[in-house]
Amino acid sequence: MNGFLGEFESTLDAKGRFLVPAGFRKQLPEGTQDQFVMNRGFEKCLSLYTMQDWGPIFEKLKVLNDFEPKVREFKRFFLAGATTVELDSAGRILVPRNLVDYAGLGRDITLSANTNKIEIWDSVKYKQLFDPFSSERFSELARQVMGTPDPHSNQFQ
Repeated sequence: MNGFLGEFESTLDAKGRFLVPAGFRKQLPEGTQDQFVMNRGFEKCLSLYTMQDWGPIFEKLKVLNDFEPKVREFKRFFLAGATTVELDSAGRILVPRNLVDYAGLGRDITLSANTNKIEIWDSVKYKQLFDPFSSERFSELARQVMGTPDPHSNQFQ
């Protein structure tokens, strides 16, 4: 399986570093354990990609038509703050100050798997995401996103 599973809590130290939980480090693809790209997420969080997962995204961005205003706008917002970060010898990553400010990260953070990336949230904001989320709302969202199951197969339509 390529990607991440899980949800872990961590803390930012005074220098803006956090320890990458062992649960995520064990899931890193072979040879990608020390360098990542961190950028702004679509919500007020950060996205952490392995270099292996960032490469295809960047290649796709490079071939978009810069003569299209929406392409330029998207690339500016998506790439704003994108930074290469590395694990130090203690398994920590330093979050650049501009990204800490963007995501409003406090001392307590939550790292949440999102397929090919890890989202980094302020723990209070992360918990607030789920406060209004009922099982009925989740069920309806699943139906809208995943479709309805085909009764003759294990596939969704």
